[in-house]
Amino acid sequence: MDPSMILALLAMGAFGGFAAGLLGIGGGMIMVPFITMVLTARDVPEALVVHMAIATSLATIMFTSLSSVRAHHKHGAVVWRIVKLLSPGIVVGSMIGPWIGKQMNASTLAWFFGAFVAFSATQMLVNKKPAAARDLPGTAGMFGAGGLIGVLAGLVGAGGGFISVPFMTWCGVRIHNAVATSAALGFPIALAGTVANIFYGWGEPGLPEYSLGYIYVPALAIIVAASMTMAPLGARTAHRMPVRQLQKVFAVILYTLAAYMFWKAFQ
Repeated sequence: MDPSMILALLAMGAFGGFAAGLLGIGGGMIMVPFITMVLTARDVPEALVVHMAIATSLATIMFTSLSSVRAHHKHGAVVWRIVKLLSPGIVVGSMIGPWIGKQMNASTLAWFFGAFVAFSATQMLVNKKPAAARDLPGTAGMFGAGGLIGVLAGLVGAGGGFISVPFMTWCGVRIHNAVATSAALGFPIALAGTVANIFYGWGEPGLPEYSLGYIYVPALAIIVAASMTMAPLGARTAHRMPVRQLQKVFAVILYTLAAYMFWKAFQ
């Protein structure tokens, strides 16, 4: 891997890690398009590029989540009871999501990812918080909600924050607690999804050297080194300043990345 690619991955990891800590989004929506560019530059077969980008992004969230949740926990913001209730469904859903992705061709998966990112960017730009309409559901309802969060997160390689944060807010959880709890949920999402992506991608023809299933290990290692440094800074920033202006900037960046994935889908 040439030095320019290493620098690009380091910058990507730093930016994604900061976003994960700041907004509880796991960083995946930022990382997937950039990893797609890196793998395309390395002449990875087009049929595998998006699958590998999503899998590698999801694997990075295991480390980013641990780093950012530590900072949130110091502020007493993580609601661990919610983490325990959502995690079983999340684990199941996060193993199903990559299986669904495996059934899609690269163009369909790129289109789906682009649509999800564009929706998430719009949600961030509008910043319309759902009104607290009810309390948290019971055990079965939390399992179902966790399953849906896990399926979507595993499918697009993200930490699930754009689903879990509005859900928790709708159920009366304060926004700072929802963001912090979403960061904690990123770990079971990423762990289950990573195991699934290793299993589903094992022995796939055309995978580049140093791949573990669909996960490209060199990119994973470089991104993690940078993201774990920046995630705590993002989490501290979330507790020290209003993030509305930063949300607008991230929204514009997400629209740009969504446009790239749409272009990739129609190549």
